[in-house]
Amino acid sequence: MMVEPDPQQLTKPQSHRRFVLVTGPSGAGRSSALNVLEDAGFEAIDNLPLRLLPALLDGGGQERSVALGIDARNRDFSTNAVLDLMSQLSVRDDLSAELLYLDCSTEVLLRRFSETRRRHPLAPADRPAEGIEREQTLLRSLRKHADVLIDTSELNVHQLRAEVEHWFAPQGVHHLSVSVQSFSYKRGLPRSVDMVFDCRFLRNPYWEPGLRKLDGTDKKVADYVGEDARFAPFAKQVFELSQLVLPACQQEGKSHVSIAFGCTGGQHRSVTLAQEHALRLAEQGWQVSIRHRELDRQRSYGASS
Repeated sequence: MMVEPDPQQLTKPQSHRRFVLVTGPSGAGRSSALNVLEDAGFEAIDNLPLRLLPALLDGGGQERSVALGIDARNRDFSTNAVLDLMSQLSVRDDLSAELLYLDCSTEVLLRRFSETRRRHPLAPADRPAEGIEREQTLLRSLRKHADVLIDTSELNVHQLRAEVEHWFAPQGVHHLSVSVQSFSYKRGLPRSVDMVFDCRFLRNPYWEPGLRKLDGTDKKVADYVGEDARFAPFAKQVFELSQLVLPACQQEGKSHVSIAFGCTGGQHRSVTLAQEHALRLAEQGWQVSIRHRELDRQRSYGASS
């Protein structure tokens, strides 16, 4: 369940820089919400002492939006201090300050603490029910002043992500970053890649004396590889697969996907495919970075020699 913010908050001019204070009872999903905000481009910080926040917000050269998670464990926590802070920030012209409150029913909180076997921060010994009741009473005034209130009682992590993104991600869209890289099978697969494509069936520029010392970023090499009759259909099907998989990864809540192309030496065919694939993804609006593992390694060795 989601409670709409105050209509006056909706008419307030939005600064390009936002400050979101995330709070609510322990176990309601504060850490998960901070992860979502971090993926959306916020600088996410958990339980920073309130007295340090002004220095953080006013630090020189800081233009990123900030999300601060806070709960009763915070060293200088008090509801009055939080409300005073939000009141001070609300009058600033360079900042749009919002209070996100994550609520949850007592029954669900009890179940979550039972399942994780975690001790409630305000509970004596092993009696989480008392800690939950004490914390809900303590946070009651913050709940009343929330700009956005999300009840997580019946939400899974994916639904919670969607709710937080709806309010705080640019245009309500979660950004997925895509890395495309080339590599040599001689040196093994790159770590932590999601999809790997073998390019060794394409004709190899290495056997052309005029191309051997060049690499796949060179147009001569790219044209040579592209003349292979199998190149175009292979590149097309890999791109179509990416168009199918990437939106699904985005919907699932992933923040990063890595795609790798490999060939024998990691210099010609894989580089050409990685370059071509990264360009096509970028043209479709994906946030893409590219890395050529073996070329980067050669350049670093050359610079150190």
